[in-house]
Amino acid sequence: MSSQQTINQEEVSAKTYVQNVYETVVKRNPQEVEFHQAVKEILDSLVPVIERHPKYMKAGILERIVEPERLITFRVPWVDDNGNVQVNRGFRVQFNSTIGPYKGGLRFHPSVNASIIKFLGFEQTFKNSLTGQPIGGGKGGSDFEPKGKSDGEIMRFTQSFMTELYKYIGQDTDVPAGDIGVGAREIGFMFGQYKRIHGGHEAGVLTGKGIGYGGSLARTEATGYGCVYFVNEMLESKGLSFDGSTVVVSGSGNVAIYAMQKAIRLGAKVVACSDSNGYIYDKDGINLDTVHRLKEVERKRISEYVKEHPNAVYTEGCNNIWTIPCDIALPCATQNEIDEESAKILVANGVQAVGEGANMPSTLGAIDVFLQANVLFGPAKAANAGGVAVSALEMSQNSMRYSWRFHEVDDKLHEIMKNIYKNSVKAAEEYGHPGNLVVGANIAGFLKVADGMLAHGVV
Repeated sequence: MSSQQTINQEEVSAKTYVQNVYETVVKRNPQEVEFHQAVKEILDSLVPVIERHPKYMKAGILERIVEPERLITFRVPWVDDNGNVQVNRGFRVQFNSTIGPYKGGLRFHPSVNASIIKFLGFEQTFKNSLTGQPIGGGKGGSDFEPKGKSDGEIMRFTQSFMTELYKYIGQDTDVPAGDIGVGAREIGFMFGQYKRIHGGHEAGVLTGKGIGYGGSLARTEATGYGCVYFVNEMLESKGLSFDGSTVVVSGSGNVAIYAMQKAIRLGAKVVACSDSNGYIYDKDGINLDTVHRLKEVERKRISEYVKEHPNAVYTEGCNNIWTIPCDIALPCATQNEIDEESAKILVANGVQAVGEGANMPSTLGAIDVFLQANVLFGPAKAANAGGVAVSALEMSQNSMRYSWRFHEVDDKLHEIMKNIYKNSVKAAEEYGHPGNLVVGANIAGFLKVADGMLAHGVV
């Protein structure tokens, strides 16, 4: 038997093993399509790793890594402003603690279910590994809709939510943060309730806190800034730049606003952004001050923008935002917002780079379109890791009872994003997929967790 035949047999064996693990995930978790998608995207990347290192197969690393260590679901009863009792469902998945305490945000949105939470927690495990910080993967949230609720209703809901969640978290166990629908207001209410129940000022139990009670400077900006830092590394590798580029950003929340801010500061013109109702297009360039005030201060819909900027156009619905020609696309809204058709339109319109600011905003079909067209593609677990990276820096500051200045945190964030890019490029090249940052990020994130799991034995 030739060496080439041996290699081919090993390749088939690795592919079969990976496929079997995936099929087991689908069978055990029926109808959890988002979780299936996240698992498949990562497992497919790991075939060359299993070929080269069969020890991971022998130790059942893939079988263990796709199964959360713990999934918690609970009832969240609360009273609305009319005195009516409402009931929502709360979740926390503690997916993998191999390299540190569980770390990941809380999402409040009607779409939240077990599949969404498990996909987010699974992705978070590898994202957190990529940051180089000692944090494991977790995620949580509720199907509660914060939009249209009064501050009193938000407070009552979050207090009820934390009354159950507090049992499972702690600065050395599980450290939640914010995500969609969970900002400074919600974190503040939850932190207050945790203190009330638990006693003492355990600042490290939550991140994304206000500056006055243990928060970190640059945390608000971190995910958006980090995404742009990562994309800038991709661009510079090809002699390109944000300077003079046209950019489209989906979303208008925290991530989108600060991605736009950093892109504009690097010389780009951002022409479009969106919310869950629709999108605005401003050929003269988005006025970020207006967007920030409408969304972060007044909590209004993005459609209000055109009342102050009559040259801008508002369109109901979000999908067609990707028909706007651009050099750089930054999807910063939600999962699966770019499908295969939208990806083809972006490519046809000459997009040069895509940086995922949201979690899994591109479908598997869309990713294939971008890679086949040689579009620079920054996958979410790498490109949007800036938020959790600075959350880990916030945890460090809490432990030291010390606060770094803004530029110190920002410099650390910039260096972390550069390292994520370099490590992803290196892993992609080493395992036979040069330039494919999806494969590179998956492998780089996996190896650290997998080696830790080997060292810990079967637990």
